[in-house]
Amino acid sequence: MSKIRFYIENHLKDKGYKLQQFSEIADINVGTLSAIIRGTRLISMNQLDQITSAMGLEQGYFYEMYGVECFIESPPHWRRLEPYIHRCAELDKLDIIQQVIIHVTDDQSYTDELFDVAESLYNKGMNESALIIYECVADSEKYQHSERLALCQYRIFLLHKTLSKFDNFNASVKFEPYIDKLNEEVQLDAIKDLANVYCAIHLWDKVDVWSRELERKAEFQLKFQSRRRKNKKRLTAYPLFTYAAYANLLISCVYEARKEYEKALKYIEKYLKIIEIQNPTQEDQKLIDLFRIWGEGSQYAFGLLLGQENLISPYLDYIENNPLEILSGFITILQSANRYSFNIDYALNRFENQINLFNTNMQIKSGYNDQMLNSMYQEFYYELASYQIKKRNYSIGIDALLICLDLTSSSKDDLMCVKCLDLYGEYRSEANETQMKNYKNVIEKLSLPTF
Repeated sequence: MSKIRFYIENHLKDKGYKLQQFSEIADINVGTLSAIIRGTRLISMNQLDQITSAMGLEQGYFYEMYGVECFIESPPHWRRLEPYIHRCAELDKLDIIQQVIIHVTDDQSYTDELFDVAESLYNKGMNESALIIYECVADSEKYQHSERLALCQYRIFLLHKTLSKFDNFNASVKFEPYIDKLNEEVQLDAIKDLANVYCAIHLWDKVDVWSRELERKAEFQLKFQSRRRKNKKRLTAYPLFTYAAYANLLISCVYEARKEYEKALKYIEKYLKIIEIQNPTQEDQKLIDLFRIWGEGSQYAFGLLLGQENLISPYLDYIENNPLEILSGFITILQSANRYSFNIDYALNRFENQINLFNTNMQIKSGYNDQMLNSMYQEFYYELASYQIKKRNYSIGIDALLICLDLTSSSKDDLMCVKCLDLYGEYRSEANETQMKNYKNVIEKLSLPTF
């Protein structure tokens, strides 16, 4: 006998309900309810939820039993399986989804439908549930070379990103071989996302390679754009010209990392020319304005990094007018100050309130993913610590250094961690008791020996 039917019958006996009474409470036709209890009629998800509520149990109470009875011990029927997955996802019952999907994907006849459900969940932001299905679908197709398998791997790559550099590197390397199997337009977004991850973990040679590949593929798509049917649905997240522009922006970041600022400026100038398109749509214009803002900021930034101290004041005005650029802007200002011994106390004082909101929930994330934002915060606090320590403002500097060191525990950024440890070791005699205690706590979190 079905466990669910057994629970229902016991509930009726315990409460002393007649079938008619319970059917009214559950709002289910008495004949239908009778057939469900006798086992001559399959129970639907809506009916299961109604019965669960009528019994005073929490929603989803019977989902695990239902999954075993309907999809594991019996041949699954898609008409019941699809709403079951959606309801489990809504209630965040991930273990149950995993248990059922692993069994169902043994039969590849449901692969198409399961992929569509994963896409639906992904579009609704139910990422953890979607990831379970993508992984099972990908595993069932691992010996094939289909576009669907590549799209599964793309979604898995997007959903697997964490704050850990090691995890993101592994996810990126695993995803790379599937890019060419994606639709040619979808490849543009995939390469952009891949390059962004490599940028966040500072693998600049990888960023260089994939940025140039993005530029090549974007230019190819642009050449054939005019030949497409006007009513053909665009598959890219953004207009095509933006991918060519963004590729050059990424290449400028590569040269910035290599401290070749004059070359970086040339690629900024190149992408500013790319965005000069005729008859832009409203969407185009919004992106053009954004690229121009980035371009203006980059020109100030690279000028500063080349030692042009006179650019600090106009750069601060630019940042004030574009508050989403405060974090990246101050990283550059601090880097130039540390390199050329500029005094930027007035800049730090001017933006003191905004800087105090860094690394809090009030900090606007803009277009940065969590991993990239974490990396930028580390860079900011390390540069701030270096600046304040050089000015002998040891208390402020060591506080900033400890924030940076703590952030490395989330990202597992070994290089930045070593830099922080070296700087702290050099000035640990200047730390007060509270800072020494905080340092010890961070070190314990990092599982490192104390100095």
